[in-house]
Amino acid sequence: MTSPIQLYKKAYSGLSRNSWYLSLVVLINRSGTMVLPFMTIYCTQALHFTIVQAGIIMGLFGLGSITGAFIGGKITDKYGFYDVQVCSLLSAGLLFILLGYQTNFFAICGCVYILSMCNDAFRPANSTAIAAYSTPENKTRSYSLNRLAVNLGWSFGGALGGFLAAHNYHLLFWVDGCTNLMSGLLLLKIMPRSNYKKPANDTHPDAKTSPYKDSIYMIFILLTTLFGMCFFQTFTIQPVFYKTIWHIDERVIGSLMALNGLMVAFIEMVLINWLEGKRHALRYICLGVLLTGISLTFMNLLPPAVWVATMVIIVISFGEMFAMPFMNSFWIVRTNDNNRGQYAALYTMAWSAAQILAPVIGSQIIALFGYGALWWSLACVCLAAAIGFLLLYKLRFQNQLITIKSEVE
Repeated sequence: MTSPIQLYKKAYSGLSRNSWYLSLVVLINRSGTMVLPFMTIYCTQALHFTIVQAGIIMGLFGLGSITGAFIGGKITDKYGFYDVQVCSLLSAGLLFILLGYQTNFFAICGCVYILSMCNDAFRPANSTAIAAYSTPENKTRSYSLNRLAVNLGWSFGGALGGFLAAHNYHLLFWVDGCTNLMSGLLLLKIMPRSNYKKPANDTHPDAKTSPYKDSIYMIFILLTTLFGMCFFQTFTIQPVFYKTIWHIDERVIGSLMALNGLMVAFIEMVLINWLEGKRHALRYICLGVLLTGISLTFMNLLPPAVWVATMVIIVISFGEMFAMPFMNSFWIVRTNDNNRGQYAALYTMAWSAAQILAPVIGSQIIALFGYGALWWSLACVCLAAAIGFLLLYKLRFQNQLITIKSEVE
């Protein structure tokens, strides 16, 4: 029987040094991620905005993310991923600090949009960099290593953010800004500009010329957006629900976010190493989306308690681990070095659109029908998305059979 140490060693072996460097940069960056998860509470509790105003602000985070991802993907394909990452990290760091000094609703809206645009230009560039520094055999694990860094940082940032929020919300903006600046400077130090070389062109049998002409990918993007809209409730509306309806303290809310990050960090790599290649990616994605939907029903079916909130986070975390790594592996095989930035941008834009829809639609449903209706609605959306991913798997399988048949004839 394989020991746990051997499982972890096998899961982490064979990854390039630059993949580890990129993950270290992301780890430091995400360790300061505390403005976004606590922004809704900050707006409603500290600035006394309405839940609808807070939803608009969170929606602008997503709108800026879409803009930044689109621009970042275009620039990445044209000039490479290095400069986009550095500029994004440094500019976002300064803007996080500036945001902390804004109290007017419209000033916050403008600052949030520009900040998110600069901040999320990083994501398609970083996804392209991970692909460039990995091999076809370890790309899914390379992305999982990056997600491990994201979630370790998230768990630390969430726990520290809960502690800081209970004392002084303004500290959140300083910590988030400074970690962005530190990670940008670290990238310059450990991976100098002079060492960067744009990788040679490569192709894959499934690679397309443009993501917008790839019909299967466009359906995948739509389904990913639906799933993301449900998943983002965990970090936008759910903290307010725990605080105002279940009366859970900010420290506990921060600890729950930390639990999500720690679970993903310590389980996902081993899980992916065990699962990869045994089933098609879309089948794992379908399972992950279903688990997420099931977890959202717990808040209606079970009594208000910390142990229930903990159970919700545990099931959502497993849903995340089954869905998101294989979402990355699904889109990456459809790319080459000339269009990877655009594919990555569109994938980022799907999550950004979800980031808009989650608080905006969620806050409107709450205002009209209450929290109970929100959780049931999201569970139904997850069910519909899971069915969609299953149908997409069958569609792709049928297309492969048609292609094989036509080649034989």
